[in-house]
Amino acid sequence: MAIEYKDQEQLNTLISQEYSDWSEPLKVTQSMIDAYAELSGDDLWIHVDPQKCAKYSPFKTTIAHGFLILSLLPKMRTGEDVTQQVSGYKQVLNYGSNKLRFMQPVPVDSDIHARNRVIAIEVSEHKTVVTLETQVQIVGADKPSLIYELALVLM
Repeated sequence: MAIEYKDQEQLNTLISQEYSDWSEPLKVTQSMIDAYAELSGDDLWIHVDPQKCAKYSPFKTTIAHGFLILSLLPKMRTGEDVTQQVSGYKQVLNYGSNKLRFMQPVPVDSDIHARNRVIAIEVSEHKTVVTLETQVQIVGADKPSLIYELALVLM
């Protein structure tokens, strides 16, 4: 049974120190990086020039744009979406970011996955704000590449 979006006490049960399971892995390819470079205008050589990277980059290969990794979050859905656990609202909106950190680079052809948790819920008269913390990590790495806090508004 879904929790009513104005029920602060019940919504608080969704807040957790534990992360969801990891999403299915997603391979970050050079074609994805190149397409993002074209769309964003960020064509810095460390992203798009494999030959120059092999010679000059400390990573010896191209790396993904941090914002490309962020934009891939919808492709890395994890478990049950919190909005599916809540009822009574008419719309959900992206309210913005509280925190975004790029902790380590993602080299081309890395498999990445994501996990998240609800870290805060605030009910007010006209809206409910749900804050999620998401980690994106290279499969097998010991620390995240990206940590992101997203605020969603349920109205």
